[in-house]
Amino acid sequence: MRMIDEKYTEIPFYGVLRMTAWLREDKEQAVNPKRVRRLMRLMRLEAIYPKPNLSRKHPEHRVYPYLLRGLSIVRCNQVWSTDITYIPVNGGFLYLVAVMDWYSRYVLSWELSNTLDNSFCINALEQALNRHGQPEIFNSDQGCQFTSHDFTAVLLERSIRISMDGKGRAIDNIFIERLWRSLKYEEVYLADYQCGEEVYLGVERYLRFYNGDRRHQSLGYRTPYEVYIEGKEPRDGHGKVLISTASIPANPAWN
Repeated sequence: MRMIDEKYTEIPFYGVLRMTAWLREDKEQAVNPKRVRRLMRLMRLEAIYPKPNLSRKHPEHRVYPYLLRGLSIVRCNQVWSTDITYIPVNGGFLYLVAVMDWYSRYVLSWELSNTLDNSFCINALEQALNRHGQPEIFNSDQGCQFTSHDFTAVLLERSIRISMDGKGRAIDNIFIERLWRSLKYEEVYLADYQCGEEVYLGVERYLRFYNGDRRHQSLGYRTPYEVYIEGKEPRDGHGKVLISTASIPANPAWN
């Protein structure tokens, strides 16, 4: 599973057959497509290309339309997004969910879990809302964790518009996918975690660095924290800051 995860992070358009061939030839693993398909489904990995029935949604859950196509993201808290990724650990794996502000790339909250039930996703969402207010639009994929009534109810109660990626459109959530790639290459694959506590400490350390120290070319070589805090400062009609929030720490403690 770790080898599959690393290869998928490098080449996300590899499907079951290509992944099987790579494991057999390059890694000398005695695997068949059936096993690779089962593991990729367990890890929520799908090759990125248009095809039917891509998203594993619950048949009884409502799927909301995608609202971001052609939308200009011009301010903080205009759009938040969320996603789940797999973190390898010795003898198994954990799931990581994060909530991100699209405009600033600021990671608003995150949670780890050893199961894919929706409770850890709801916890991450509520933490982000309690700490940072709320967005105008909240975007996710069509996974059953995000289409569940319990999850969407948190958003609907606050009149937040819900957006969900279309089938075969993994790039609709491109900013958080880039976060996963950076996290894995700059932290996870270098660490070789041996237990859940090491995973938690490693992810916490990296996301503090990502928010407060890692400068992004697309943000004019500023950090997500700088862009997010600047975007939240109230201004008058001439653009002058009314109340400065610059004293807020760059690396707030994660609850």
